[in-house]
Amino acid sequence: MSITTSDQGRPDAGAKQSGVRGAWWIVAEREITTRVHEKSYVYSALFMLVAVVATVVLTSVLGGRPTDHTVAVAVTDADAAAVVASASRVVDRTDDGSSATAKEFASPKEAEQAVEDGDADAALIASHDGYEVVGDSEVDGTLSSALATVASAAALEGNARAQDVDLEQLQRGAAVTERLLDPESEDAGARSLVATVFVILFYLTAVTFGMSIAQSVVQEKESRIVEILAAAVPIRAMLWGKIAGNTVLALGQILVLAVAGIASMAAVGETGLLSAIGPAVAWYVLFFVLGFVALAGLWAVAGSLASRTQDLGSTTMPGQVLLFAPYLIAIVAGEGIKTVVSMLPIVSAMLMPSRMAEGGVPAWQVGTALVVNVIGAVLIVRFAARLYERTLMRTERRIGFGEALRLSD
Repeated sequence: MSITTSDQGRPDAGAKQSGVRGAWWIVAEREITTRVHEKSYVYSALFMLVAVVATVVLTSVLGGRPTDHTVAVAVTDADAAAVVASASRVVDRTDDGSSATAKEFASPKEAEQAVEDGDADAALIASHDGYEVVGDSEVDGTLSSALATVASAAALEGNARAQDVDLEQLQRGAAVTERLLDPESEDAGARSLVATVFVILFYLTAVTFGMSIAQSVVQEKESRIVEILAAAVPIRAMLWGKIAGNTVLALGQILVLAVAGIASMAAVGETGLLSAIGPAVAWYVLFFVLGFVALAGLWAVAGSLASRTQDLGSTTMPGQVLLFAPYLIAIVAGEGIKTVVSMLPIVSAMLMPSRMAEGGVPAWQVGTALVVNVIGAVLIVRFAARLYERTLMRTERRIGFGEALRLSD
């Protein structure tokens, strides 16, 4: 990149602006390439990926939520096999994708032996008054109930035909259906867990990448590299580049985690929950970008206020508090407080998707939070740019936020 100089030997302002067009992307590219080659970044991303997948799988297993599986039922005649086939359809509807299949054996003794040996999960054996469901140490409750229901219905239908009774007229008015006033409550526990995961992922990602931004800025100040960069690149372009580069990295990580979570839920058969929280996941990604952009500007300022790495503990404290507050609110606050706070800048980027995962959020609240986040991100980044320009080249000591606000441009 060539730079023309004036008679005094300083870079000409007009030439500088024209020579660094797109300089923010050069800075962003440097941030991206540097970070992706760091082992800490790779290990952190892998850890969070494994944590998301493990959370989904363990929640499904420990929560007793069934996954797709086939139950083998030993039978000794065609009638029993027909009962199993009909019961399989009942199990499929009530057990989220599971099914039952009949395995024929020559005698009841062989069928029972198959159950004892583990070749069949249960046996359906004809008895003098109907059928008997035989298990080893236990019988799956859903399967047993489905077999009993189907066998009873089949016997009733056969008896009705034998007695020349119109079964349809006999059963008229006996149907019992189910209707839920709050259909989302069935997955309330899983939804609550997803909401908590949203908050934790936002918090961890924002802190991890935020501290990386602050450390990058202060390291450039300590090594005096910032003075070389500032001679060729406008300070604001340096800030835009750091925000853009780290936002791309953070967004990429969040997208990978979201895809991993969705794939894991589909793999363990959580299709109902997945369809319910799918929109919340999409909104989460959008809110994350808006919230992180605003936070990235503040983290960069935290780095520009410090003169050495040891100063970051105090200069990054406001950003950490700003992130921890909504995390605490999401855990302990009441619904009314969550509703109000979830429509504030930055904070809503963490809380609104969390509330959406739990369900029941009015569209106007989502829209309000989105607009507030867009406006807040623009204003906060503009504010951060002014502080960044005032403090980046001051390397002699740490500067407080109050002092930075009083400095002239």
